[in-house]
Amino acid sequence: MTEDTPQRRRGRQLPTAEQLRIWRDFIETAETLRSELTSRLQRESSLSPGDYAVLLALSEAEGRRMRSSELAAGIGWERSRLSHHLGRMERRALIRREEYAADNRGAEVVLTPTGAEAFRGATVPHLRAVRELFVDALTPDQLAAAGEVAATLRAHLGSSRKL
Repeated sequence: MTEDTPQRRRGRQLPTAEQLRIWRDFIETAETLRSELTSRLQRESSLSPGDYAVLLALSEAEGRRMRSSELAAGIGWERSRLSHHLGRMERRALIRREEYAADNRGAEVVLTPTGAEAFRGATVPHLRAVRELFVDALTPDQLAAAGEVAATLRAHLGSSRKL
């Protein structure tokens, strides 16, 4: 039987007006931040956030290659979404898909020299924007608190998916 804690009782009620105000501020600010980072990334590098996520994962992978299923899981995308996105990236020569050498059940996504160059060119401006728009706006204590909030929400969302 589940213990009836104050936290569980709170979960049964609708959010208060103040809780909803905080929620909206959080969501609207996150969207504004994401929108500004997206605009800058695309303006400065011609890469979308999806392109950047794929290129980042591949640049960190052993041999700069990953199975498409691992890549999808690593960036948190559905495999069909990734497949369509990879097609667009492949047409721009940022990646290529190859048969997986170990078996015929899937493809590996490989970072091309063009993709590596595009990623390198995008990284410094993107990290500068992250610093300017996020890191520099917060005190060290606020930054630490933001990290704690993110970790708590991630853990909560992970545990709620298992229910």
